[in-house]
Order: sequence, then C-alpha cells, then structure tokens
Amino acid sequence: MRYGRSVLLTACVVLALIIGGISVPACWSQDTYKIGGIFSITGRASFLGDPEKKSLEMVVDEINKNGGIDGHPLEAVIYDSEGDPTKAVLAANKLISKDGVLAVIGPSLTPTTLAIIPIFEKAQIPLISCAAGIKITEPVKPYVFKTAQSDMLAVKTVYTHMQSKGIKTVGILTVEDAFGESGKEQLLKQAPEFGIKVVQAETFGGKDTDMTAQLTKIRAVEPNAIICWGTNPGPAVVAKNVQQMKLDIPLYQSHGVASPKFIELAGDAANGNLLPTGKILIAQQLPDSDPQKQVLLDYINQFEKLYSMPVSGFGGYAYDAMHILARALEGSGGERDKIREGIEKVSGFTGVTGTFNFTPEDHNGLGSDAFVMVNIENGQWKLLDE
Repeated sequence: MRYGRSVLLTACVVLALIIGGISVPACWSQDTYKIGGIFSITGRASFLGDPEKKSLEMVVDEINKNGGIDGHPLEAVIYDSEGDPTKAVLAANKLISKDGVLAVIGPSLTPTTLAIIPIFEKAQIPLISCAAGIKITEPVKPYVFKTAQSDMLAVKTVYTHMQSKGIKTVGILTVEDAFGESGKEQLLKQAPEFGIKVVQAETFGGKDTDMTAQLTKIRAVEPNAIICWGTNPGPAVVAKNVQQMKLDIPLYQSHGVASPKFIELAGDAANGNLLPTGKILIAQQLPDSDPQKQVLLDYINQFEKLYSMPVSGFGGYAYDAMHILARALEGSGGERDKIREGIEKVSGFTGVTGTFNFTPEDHNGLGSDAFVMVNIENGQWKLLDE
C-alpha cells in the first residue's frame, strides 16, 4: 500500500501569497526531488513504522515551507511493508523502477532492511535504515546507512550497568528473527569482556503468547538477571510471565521496546524493567547542558502538536534520517553518487537519536553517548544515574 504526499506548490500558493502575504515560495524553479520511504505502518510493528512515516512527512513539509533543497521541492513516496520482508522487497523495486527516487529512508525492522540491501547496493541508491541490527552497516556497504543505535552499543550499555551492580550470570531470551539473532550474537560475544557468563540461552517466536517454558529453564540455573531481546509484543509477554512466576531477579529489555507501546502491553508487569534507550523518553530529565536536550524538546513539541499523539524514539530515526539526507542533497544536483558521498561526510549533527559522525568506515556514526539506561516506575520512564 502506498502512502504518497505531493508537496509541490502551485498557483494556489501564489494567490495565497498575494492575499495573505504568506512567506512561502510562490513557485518552484527546479524539479521535484523524490524521497522514498518503507515503513511497517500497519501490522505488529506499526508502533515503529507509523511514527517514522509521520516524522518523515513532517520534516519534508518543513523543508518545503523553507524553500526546499536548492530550490527543489521534496516529495515523500512511502510504502507500507507491514513488517514483511517480501513486501519490503516489492516496495523497494517500485521505488526504484516506478517512482525514480533519489534515496530511501527505512525500513523499520532489521529483517526487512536486510532483505532489500542487495537491491539498493545493485541500483547504487542511498538507503538510510531505521533498524538496529549491526549487520546492516557492518561490514560497511557503500550505499547503506542507518540512524538507529546499533545493538552492539545497546548490549554494551546493558552489560556496563550490570557490571556496576555486580551481576555475574544471566539468562537470555531472544526473538527468532534477525533482530533477536543479532542481539544474541552480541550478548554472547560481549559477556566475557564484562566478566559476565550467559548460563542459559532460550528463544521465542515473534507471535508466541507464553514464554513460561523458556523462563522455567532459565530459573533452574539461578542467574543473577534475565535479558529479553526482541520487539513487541513478545517482550511484554515475557514481562508478564516473569511477574506471574514471581521471579525475583532483574529483568532487562532491549532498546526494541523503548516506546509507550511496551508499557501499554505489559501493564503493571512493565514496572521494574530496565533497558537501554535513546534520550527521548527522558528528555525532560536531562540536564540543560546536554546537547541533545533542546533538539529533543523541539521534536517532541512539533510532533505532538501536529499529530496529537505521544512521540516515540522510533519516529526520531526517520526524523534524523531526513535531516541527514537533506544535508547530503544540498549541492548534489540530485546525483545519487554525490548524495551518498554527502551522507558519508555528515559530521557533528546532533539529532533526536544522538550526535552523528559518519565516516567511510562507520555508516551508523553514533557513539555510546546515544544510549542511557532507564527503569520503569509506576508506568513512567526514569533515568538511572548509573
């Protein structure tokens, strides 16, 4: 399903300019730059894709109100993958062959992103993913970038916190998809670096509705903590099962549940869960000296005013991607190779997700400061000091 928005200003704008003195371009002197989007707008991962779609459209509208890019208006051509890799592939091919886009933002998920990477590499069209899997950008692929924090950094953040609390043994429970597999790989790889031992590793299906069997096996080895790595709704089920089984040990979640949807699904069982997240969930709790604070507050205010719904960090991935792409489009003349080179040169850009410093060797561009640890208390996010 296509979600398109034509943002080309026509003669009606001239009339508005004459009548109301509106400060917008009376006409466009250049051709439209088409930007593609592939998001999980509907389906199980809609909590990711819907705010991403909205955020992309919001930035495109803002850029056009300010004159476009070098006089070129932008048009967002967006397709819904529904979280399905096959549909993501169909959307990718349409954006390239039918719509003639200069670059694409998305998809929302690691599996859908990995499915389309070969298409964009072959077509030599820049792709800026909104998914977290480290395999998206490692090893580096010339035309592939991403704005979501890497699961490598997420695991490092979790283990650093565990180390400060003296946690030595963990049981892990990971979802059976590319996101979960990548997370599991990092959890196993990094554990020894922090003096932590994974004593039990279990998996679950994305549509599973009960994980007591896996948690029973984890309980039997008596770990100091449990780590669940997945995206909703599975992690919410795990939180409820942990509560039902009265497992009195810390439950850590991945950054894949860092949105109000997790608290909605898990209910009271969300309380006490710990997880790494971007700073958007606790923006008001940040010190004024934090370089991201004002960027976050501006995004939150703009998004919530426009859409009358709570903001999420997932939308921030698309918000940052479009701002990064806008910088790369400047002076490119719409040449895809120059756009790719422009993205790779973006440095010192402070966005919703973190401060980006892309290089030819790093197509994610984020450091450890893009994550903080939070706890859920009384259904609210609380920034942890350690």
